[in-house]
Amino acid sequence: MAIRFDDQVVIVTGAGNGLGKSHALEFARRGARVVVNDLGASRDGSGGSSEAAEKVVAEIKQAGGEAMANGANVADSDQVEGMVGDALERWGRIDVLVNNAGILRDKTFAKMDIANFKLVLDVHLIGAVNCTKAVWESMRERQYGRIVMTSSSSGIYGNFGQSNYGAAKMGLVGLMNTLALEGQKYDIKVNAPWRKC
Repeated sequence: MAIRFDDQVVIVTGAGNGLGKSHALEFARRGARVVVNDLGASRDGSGGSSEAAEKVVAEIKQAGGEAMANGANVADSDQVEGMVGDALERWGRIDVLVNNAGILRDKTFAKMDIANFKLVLDVHLIGAVNCTKAVWESMRERQYGRIVMTSSSSGIYGNFGQSNYGAAKMGLVGLMNTLALEGQKYDIKVNAPWRKC
């Protein structure tokens, strides 16, 4: 039996490429309406363009699905609130949030400046906090929600040159553990699968 998401609304951050794109396409294939969020920045977070998100939306629509592109920077809470507001205005609900947006600024800790450490935390961890906070009340009111935090083995085991990334990804695990407890009463389930880098 295939798992379906018919009529559900899903936000996937960092969905212009890679794992996020795969999530967005698969949710759409299973019937979800998808908000394809991607700032369109390069792997290190520089630049920005809506082109990648628009291409994923076009692919979803070509296959008969429903989707909208959004270029909100997840580290900016006002932009995230705007994205969530647009989704609620268009479709009236948000059922699933996949916190997948991320950047890399790899260097050994000795060579890494604090600005690059903080930027990676801002995108991965604070970005997930911003997005989750923006959908939380809506999910509580509807007594339903599913939230996924994309973690990593770098957070659990460490990885040379990734102190910023590892700290951010382990922070997501702590956030997930707490929100999983707080969400029980409202049927909001929160999980953090990790992937090997």
